[in-house]
Order: sequence, then structure tokens, then C-alpha cells
Amino acid sequence: MPDPTVLINFKDTPTRERIREVVEDRCARLAEEFPETTKFEITLAPDGSGFSAHAHVTGRDTDVAGHGQGAQLGEAADRLLDKLERSLRKVHDKKIFKNRREAQRAAIKRNPG
Repeated sequence: MPDPTVLINFKDTPTRERIREVVEDRCARLAEEFPETTKFEITLAPDGSGFSAHAHVTGRDTDVAGHGQGAQLGEAADRLLDKLERSLRKVHDKKIFKNRREAQRAAIKRNPG
């Protein structure tokens, strides 16, 4: 499977290569764990009291968005990526367990008794 596209935008703040590398690395790890993801769009920007991070992840049957805030830019990015991981896990597990439940129901209907 091809590597996902990772787009990182620094809005109203200078680009910080170290944060970019960390975010790209975490996105790559998320893509390994959730192969249905194809694109990560992340925006990092200052807000009134610190920094905020917004993301949108798309892929095959996947569409997840998230938001994180922190006093430092790296902290906001970490919180965002933690929330994305939880959201992706929830979507992934729903899909897998839904298929398993449907298979179990079908097996019960075929073998009643």
C-alpha cells in the first residue's frame, strides 16, 4: 500500500522543522496501524492563549477530524495526534466488529440449533 500524503501547514507562525518531522513520523505510524488512511491534513496555528492544531484524515471509508490545543506548538500537535489515534481506533474497531457481528448472526441463521 502506498504511503499516505501528509500535508502540514503552519498558519501565522514560522515553520518549525523539528515539529514537522515529529508530526510526519507520528502520521506514518498511524498509517501503519490504520492502513485505510490515505491523507493527513494538519494545520498548526497560534490562538489567543497558546497554539491550536486541526486535522482532517481521509481514506478508504474513513473521514476523521480532530482538534488539539496547548501552550506550546508541540504540545498542541501531540494532543491532536492522540485524539486522532483514538478516533481512528474507534472507527476501525466499529468496522471490524460490525463485520464480525454480522458474520456471527449469519452463522446462527444458517445453523439454528
